[in-house]
Amino acid sequence: MMFFTTYKSYFNLYLLGVTTALLFSSCAENKTQSAGEATENLAMGTSANDVIPFFEHWNLISGNGKNVGPAMDYEDKDYFFTTKDGDEDWVVFKTPNAGNTHGTSNNTRTELAQLKKWLPTTDAKMNATLKVMNVSSTGDAHVASTYSVVVGQIHSADGHENEPLKIFYKKFPGHTKGSVFWNYEINTAGDDNSKRWDYSYPIWGYDFSVVGTGKDIYPPEPEDGIALGEEFSYAVEIKDGIMYLTFSSEGHETKTFTKNLIESEYATRSSIPQQTKELFFPIGQDGVERENAYAEEGLFFKLGCYNQTNGKDPKINKVWCSGAETHGGDVQKQYADGNYAEVWFKTGSIEISENAYSNAGYFEANDGLSQKIVYPNEVIPFMDKFKILLGNGTTVEDLTEYQHEDFFYTVIDGTRRWVVYKTPNSGVTSPNSSNTRTELGEKRDWTPEEGGKLTGTCKVMQVSVSGDARVAASYSVVVGQIHSGEGHENEPLKIFYKKFPGQERGSVFWNYEINTEGNDNSGRWDYSTAVWGHDMSVIGKSKDDYPTEPKDGIALGEEFSYEINVYNGIMYLTFKSDNHETKTFTKNLIKSEYTKRSDLPKQVEKIFVPIGQDGTERAIAYSGELGYFKQGAYNQTNGKSPRTNRVWCAGAETYGGDIAKQYENGCYAEVWFREATVGPGVPPKK
Repeated sequence: MMFFTTYKSYFNLYLLGVTTALLFSSCAENKTQSAGEATENLAMGTSANDVIPFFEHWNLISGNGKNVGPAMDYEDKDYFFTTKDGDEDWVVFKTPNAGNTHGTSNNTRTELAQLKKWLPTTDAKMNATLKVMNVSSTGDAHVASTYSVVVGQIHSADGHENEPLKIFYKKFPGHTKGSVFWNYEINTAGDDNSKRWDYSYPIWGYDFSVVGTGKDIYPPEPEDGIALGEEFSYAVEIKDGIMYLTFSSEGHETKTFTKNLIESEYATRSSIPQQTKELFFPIGQDGVERENAYAEEGLFFKLGCYNQTNGKDPKINKVWCSGAETHGGDVQKQYADGNYAEVWFKTGSIEISENAYSNAGYFEANDGLSQKIVYPNEVIPFMDKFKILLGNGTTVEDLTEYQHEDFFYTVIDGTRRWVVYKTPNSGVTSPNSSNTRTELGEKRDWTPEEGGKLTGTCKVMQVSVSGDARVAASYSVVVGQIHSGEGHENEPLKIFYKKFPGQERGSVFWNYEINTEGNDNSGRWDYSTAVWGHDMSVIGKSKDDYPTEPKDGIALGEEFSYEINVYNGIMYLTFKSDNHETKTFTKNLIKSEYTKRSDLPKQVEKIFVPIGQDGTERAIAYSGELGYFKQGAYNQTNGKSPRTNRVWCAGAETYGGDIAKQYENGCYAEVWFREATVGPGVPPKK
């Protein structure tokens, strides 16, 4: 016979009183106490465990990132406290859009997490009755997670630490009723969890995938939705590897669901649901699940207020990054204008097998993880082969456990770590350039005959919003190069991304700069080849006149990858991006095609000859000349007057070199890389 330890409780929660005269519509729908009544209730000494006897069996993670431990006789007026609403006792879980979080999540939470874990083949139950009192008043309606909060979960403590159950409440601004839905997150096959995705089931109202058609354009209000302050209950039961869910609310149809946790229905690519293809595929999350799903992994319940609305830029991730107001992390300002989530629980119980075992490993691994520095060399291990020049002109030779918070660091985008390269329009640059950069420079030199190979998977997050559209270099950044270290120190390869203001899509192109014949390098020029979108020569007719947006372009935040392979003097280029045609190019680096004036391409005649750059190239091009790879963000938009040079001097805003002001006003370049390799050149694939 199976024995259970049973912890049953009836919760009492408190609703924060009105702290300002200005109430947002979401707040106005709540039944509230005054601040004086709240203080009186707290002074009475009612603690959460007075009405919820099972608190010794959970750790409380607070909205300030703190692992409180078992919340016995504990309260925090900002995150976790009790109140009476009429004759009923409630416990309040409250958390802002931005505070400090737990583990590797982007989202703050005030949430209980079980001290023990259990296998999905054993028996476990969790029940709760609650009402959501507030969700964020700001966000981006395009983003699926905006305006939502998770009120109950099953979380894995092992493997990828994914979540086979998340119970959501979501309400758009101005609506009376919101949606309740639950998500299943796949337990991704293999070691790479960046391709994981959720499948969402509607309970009352919509599922997770129903989003707005604009930042502030919302779908119709759900007819069968749940209002703020309206009670509902959930019951989660695990038995023999099957999850049974029951949802009930007075005046609404009771809903039940069943999900197998130990045998996947998503183990092949053909089994991925259409909802996932529409919502997650565009952000590159298209993995398959382990055949045995969550079998043999330790699972545990979570309960509380896990705010899904954050201040992360939607360009980073259009499913999980909400772009909501955070007031720079000021918790009280967020609370004052509705930028928080608040959930009240009235009843709850859990039942777990006596075979449940310690979950301490999960907390040890995740406590303080959001504050832990993850260095770029931990994400892309080849950093020992490079030095870096930062946007403030500083060169750093040893990149082991090195970061700079303004220029070179790592971030999580909701799915994986990236290395960020960021640089302003004006800072301090290298002696021979007008442009700032936060860019790696390879320590090894090699000739085209010796060869080398560099790969990178990146997404451009920002190019300058100011510049002159007549200047070819405006609004662009170089994300990869081959640079010569001898002779004229020219560049046989520069890979660009360029996007004009107000346009959704930008262009990717690559330039070849001639290795000028003779000692005078002033006549050098680039020839530009389009990959997706336009080449460099496509410019505006006036300062603020932009050419047509490229139909096959790449958006900010959209991934693409490149491979530069130099072998026996020939450069082979490959460019890939989901939903775009793969492009390949070949260029001879040791034999020139531009040795005579008549060889100059029409493109060069158009943009370089008018500024006096009309040179010819050495017949042997870059043969025998030492060069090296560069990778990162080499900002091509600068503050130099276009009268100086109509190709390279962008006339952009620089705020007198004030880097903080440039960052604040979009006058910078930012590029993220998640993968990159460097090594010797290899024979091209036939």
